[in-house]
Amino acid sequence: MKKKYILIPALAGLLITAGCDKNFEEINTDPTKLNSASMNYNFLFTTAELVTSGNSDANAYEDWRGNLIYASTMVQHLSSTTGYWAGDKYTLNGGYLSAYWDVNYPNSIKNITDIIENVKSNPNQTNFYNISRIFKVFMFQRMTDLYGDIPYSQSGQAYLSQNLTPVYDSQESIYADMLKELDEAAAALNAASPNTVGAADMLYGGDVSKWKKFAYSEMLRLAMRLIKVKPQDAKTWAAKAAAGGVMTAISDNAILQHPNLAPQNNLANGTGSVLISQDPNATRISKTFMDYLKSSGDPRTRFIATLVTPSNIGTNTDPAVPGYDANTNTIDYGDTTVTKQLGQPNGYDVTGTRGINTAPNWPGAQYKYSVVNRYTVARFEAPTFFLTAAETQLLLAEAAERGYVSGSAATFYTAGVTAAMQQFAQYNLGAVSGINVPASEIAYFLSKNPYAGGAAGISQINTQYWVASFGDEYEAWTNWRRSGIPALTPVAAYPGNATNGTIPRRYTYPTNEAAVNPQNYQDAVNRLSGGDKMTSRVWWDKQ
Repeated sequence: MKKKYILIPALAGLLITAGCDKNFEEINTDPTKLNSASMNYNFLFTTAELVTSGNSDANAYEDWRGNLIYASTMVQHLSSTTGYWAGDKYTLNGGYLSAYWDVNYPNSIKNITDIIENVKSNPNQTNFYNISRIFKVFMFQRMTDLYGDIPYSQSGQAYLSQNLTPVYDSQESIYADMLKELDEAAAALNAASPNTVGAADMLYGGDVSKWKKFAYSEMLRLAMRLIKVKPQDAKTWAAKAAAGGVMTAISDNAILQHPNLAPQNNLANGTGSVLISQDPNATRISKTFMDYLKSSGDPRTRFIATLVTPSNIGTNTDPAVPGYDANTNTIDYGDTTVTKQLGQPNGYDVTGTRGINTAPNWPGAQYKYSVVNRYTVARFEAPTFFLTAAETQLLLAEAAERGYVSGSAATFYTAGVTAAMQQFAQYNLGAVSGINVPASEIAYFLSKNPYAGGAAGISQINTQYWVASFGDEYEAWTNWRRSGIPALTPVAAYPGNATNGTIPRRYTYPTNEAAVNPQNYQDAVNRLSGGDKMTSRVWWDKQ
């Protein structure tokens, strides 16, 4: 893997440069310099969205390490025999685990903090202010769900108040404040007020009706995280979210659409870039995932997986599976025939005593295992899904089953599965078309997999959530930790693994935090059962 070089997204060339801390006093006292009055904070918002999408450095720094190497394999969407894909066998790579933290705190979180501080008192910017508050919650929800207690109330303050050692707030207090922020910001959005962010908002173009639905859908997500630790609060906030108005159709999905440009650029989809170009031979679809898709007759299988045959078969080891050919600007899309797809089991090496050739039902060559579909997720210009109607409706189904909200759990379940299948049509972009799960196939799947209700229903809901969040591996792994569904079998204890052969429960803090913020770091570590380990559980992840 290449070293980390964080670049400024080309679309927003002056963003972090304009927001940097150097010569702060001079810039803010010299009228010829850029200052808060003359700064266009729309640029910072674009950068915050882009960096949050996971490809800050044109090399998929965060997506490669956090979303793929760890989350995707731990939740058994993907499988890898490549040694540095540490999540497959639960080995510890502190630099990979800290990638999301390392990039987002000094960039996207700093930017959103600057925006909120500088537009909050401007009555013409009321919608921009509240949209920023809502997106800030999404950013911190992911951060705290990955790590637990984190800098929150004092984060991003080095530039504003010279606070270089922020406290680590408890996750419980962070969740309380995030829910409060969503409640206030959603209520304050006003369609009659100016849309001052416009096209700088790559998700919704500043559309407050869409952001309201995003806010209440995010509120529902947070509420359902609380079912084990604060069930009454979970019920209260789930009901408030449902009453406020959540996402109901794929047109509500929060999607960052990446442009169809050449690879190795920081506007590309980071996950897609890794899977098609930077590391196309490192992973296969997990056997766990593929077995479920095929056993349930899921019509999405042909849009999730493909088989790609190397052009020159080696005699002892498999050669690299073809991906993107930069010389001809072409992609090997492979064969998406469902009956041919085969999942690779997790927990194996390329060769040796745990070589993949020792796995049960070894097909004779590793290339005979399916890779991620190149028409959909494994593309440079694939959309990044931040939050979807499918996930939201499935959470409503669980909330209804638990008695938190009114309405039929079966109806919400049907709506969630339907939206999850329909959203594949949102990959019909650029040179790729024809991606669509017909209504007849959706109806047939639901007829063969009807909602069961009770504990079996909750299992169905969260298994479908696992499928629906494919690609957003952070969310897939987080919801698995919350629900314990599906019932994943850990890989056999691998030599040198960091979890005693159990699926990890959190990402460890960056190693440099002990040096740069020692007291606050240690306070947070002391609050973790077992310390700063992958096996320690965040607050809401109660056993």
